[in-house]
Amino acid sequence: MTDRAHDPPNPLERIQDYPRILAALRGAVQKALLSHKRAGNPVAIWQDGRVVWVPPDGIPVMPEFTEE
Repeated sequence: MTDRAHDPPNPLERIQDYPRILAALRGAVQKALLSHKRAGNPVAIWQDGRVVWVPPDGIPVMPEFTEE
């Protein structure tokens, strides 16, 4: 008999792991923002019902993503 606690999650369990999915998406967004900031490119955001361009020096990046 195998110990189910050590088996890898099945596909259904993986797509229902919302905290892990959200963490991955947040990380990807932070990496993209940092990439734009380092390249000196602005990013477009949705703010107050319209598109606003944020200059590179105004792009917020979480501290844990700035060390690469």
